Amino acid sequence: MLEQAIKNLTVKALFDLYQAEIDIQQVKIEATNPDFKGDFTILTFPFLRFSKKTPEETANELGHYIQTHLQDCDSYNVVKGFLNIEISKQYWLNLFSNFSEETKPVVSEKVMVEYSSPNTNKPLHLGHIRNNLLGYSVAEILKASGKDVLKINLVNDRGIHICKSMLAWQKFGNGETPQSSGMKGDHLVGKYYVEFDKQYKSEIHALVNQGLEKEQAEKQAPLMLQAQEMLRKWESGDEEIVNLWKTMNAWVYEGFNQTYQALGVDFDHYYYESNTYLLGKDIVEEGLQKNVFYKREDGSVWIDLTSDGLDEKLVLRSDGTSVYMTQDIGTAILKYQDYQCAKSLYVVGNEQDYHFKVLFLILKKMGFEWANGCFHLSYGMVDLPSGKMKSREGTVVDADDLIQEMIATAQAKTQELGKTDGMSEDEKQLLYQTLGLGALKFYMLKVDPQKRMLFNPEESIDFQGDTGPFVQYVFARINSMLKVADSKELVAKSNVSNITQSEINLIKTLFDFNDQVNKSAANYSPAIMAHYALELAKAFNRVYNEVSFLREKDTDLRIFRMQLAQKTAQTIQTTLAMLGIQCPDRM
Repeated sequence: MLEQAIKNLTVKALFDLYQAEIDIQQVKIEATNPDFKGDFTILTFPFLRFSKKTPEETANELGHYIQTHLQDCDSYNVVKGFLNIEISKQYWLNLFSNFSEETKPVVSEKVMVEYSSPNTNKPLHLGHIRNNLLGYSVAEILKASGKDVLKINLVNDRGIHICKSMLAWQKFGNGETPQSSGMKGDHLVGKYYVEFDKQYKSEIHALVNQGLEKEQAEKQAPLMLQAQEMLRKWESGDEEIVNLWKTMNAWVYEGFNQTYQALGVDFDHYYYESNTYLLGKDIVEEGLQKNVFYKREDGSVWIDLTSDGLDEKLVLRSDGTSVYMTQDIGTAILKYQDYQCAKSLYVVGNEQDYHFKVLFLILKKMGFEWANGCFHLSYGMVDLPSGKMKSREGTVVDADDLIQEMIATAQAKTQELGKTDGMSEDEKQLLYQTLGLGALKFYMLKVDPQKRMLFNPEESIDFQGDTGPFVQYVFARINSMLKVADSKELVAKSNVSNITQSEINLIKTLFDFNDQVNKSAANYSPAIMAHYALELAKAFNRVYNEVSFLREKDTDLRIFRMQLAQKTAQTIQTTLAMLGIQCPDRM
């Protein structure tokens, strides 16, 4: 790699010129500022203690040495001690001509990415959208970097919140089903979760009016007592309750699957909390024997993490029932036993940061070395501009509503710009869907996962902004050219020697693809690939606005430029696919 060669040569130059021996890590190279001539810039200030000369003199001596010894160095210039190295056009042309088909990296370690993790008492919402898109994209990027990836969904299908929906349907549903109501199953179940809350609040209000304190009323409300009894029956295996639970969960899963399909996300394996919530109890007993946990007088089991800067954490109630932490300990162990993954990522919102600190620390204290590979991919909440979206329940933004809103917005924008001339109705609908979902995904993923974000549906679909539709439009523009290009020229050899700086910059951006994938994978950040896609699309547009492609009369130049366009389109498509985004053939 040329950058490495320049670093090696800089180390040699410092020894030959100043008898200085330095580690190659001390040589800092970055891309040259676009305002100056050059491709690579070396910061020479750290070398002044060896040269005993001014920054300009030192940089000029280093530049002369590198130009003399590096065949691909055309020239150099110095700007206030910054040494800018200019690489020959022929080097970049050779680099491009040697671009081969993307070779798949050697598969290395196995990585598990757990995301989505919905509750079966309500439909997916805006927060789930960011979770699903982030988890799916991270998994795809890790695959591209050479990891053996497993996509996991741990479904929260048990507990008091699930029983609330069941009880409300039992009491107020009159046998309503997704088929009889025409509602998606997850929305129907969510409707009764809301109904439970409405009726429960009414009962609390009545009890408070009768003289009870609010906290006491919340505990004594008949609906809550009935829900708790239903949970006890479920845990004891009551046939009627279990059958109702299975029926309503099946409705929800059907609804979830429709949303997952619309979002374009998938999973390799599902875990269900109804199967895992008891698993941690044996581990707690083992931890007691190892003195990792301790038992209080009431029989409850705790772990003291105060020496680690945390607090004391309950892992088993006094009545022997498990808490979320117990369950998560057991599930983590089960997942490792099933797949032996070197790394296990949990894609969960940042409100659970503390929970995962405790979980991973407990696993390490229990002696599980693989716990060092556990990582909480924490992400911020998503906000919407007020009034932009209507929520079905009045409290959260429904995922299905948002998806449909995005498709409708894409349709309105596309029609406004007159980009559907000559398309059939089916082609139009596919285009609206591709653009709407592309806008949604790109806007969500271009923000660093750890940051809280504001999602603006209108802004996300701007064809001229830093958006998915802008990148999709560049792809479609190239695709239109390729359709009418001479197919023989797309595989022919060209003999060019004089290309523009914009073309060189595009080649450099294309060549940066693998580094960006690896950087994105290392940081678990799809935002890096989203910004790379933007940079690539903008780099192509600069070339497109400066030179001719199909109408170029010089055959060699035309062949080179069309192949450059083809490689750009392929790389855009590959990059967007990692973000779960499809490319339209035409726009």
